[in-house]
Amino acid sequence: MRVCAFTGHRNLFGTDFDEQLLKRVVSDLIKNGVTQFLCGMAVGFDLKAAQTVIDLKSKYDVRLVACLPCANQSERFSLKSKQLYGEILARCDEVVVLQEKYTKGCMLARDRYLADNCDVLVCFLRKKTGGTAYTVNYAETAGKKIIYL
Repeated sequence: MRVCAFTGHRNLFGTDFDEQLLKRVVSDLIKNGVTQFLCGMAVGFDLKAAQTVIDLKSKYDVRLVACLPCANQSERFSLKSKQLYGEILARCDEVVVLQEKYTKGCMLARDRYLADNCDVLVCFLRKKTGGTAYTVNYAETAGKKIIYL
């Protein structure tokens, strides 16, 4: 089984994010043997990536796994983001909860989990700092294939 994970920025507004490019990349990965997708379920890129996989599930036999840093991850999301999060979570094939409650460092633990458990990482990276940059650097160090959008 080939596994893909996603990482990207929470705020996509004002960026060059291209949803169609994401869909083409995910479709190509599926056509090349990826059957499972890991998503950290953060607002922004993560939820867009998860929705892309869900949309393609009607056409392909793939699995979507939500990898939550803590059980109450969506607690501080806006109402709209909470609703989207809940809808996507309900359509995941599996949910992995890394710890019960939020603690400092649980997001980075989730990021390492994603990188440790994938063969390829698809990222939307535009800043040299933050969780996405950390995840990409960690995956590079681990020798993972990385696809930059």
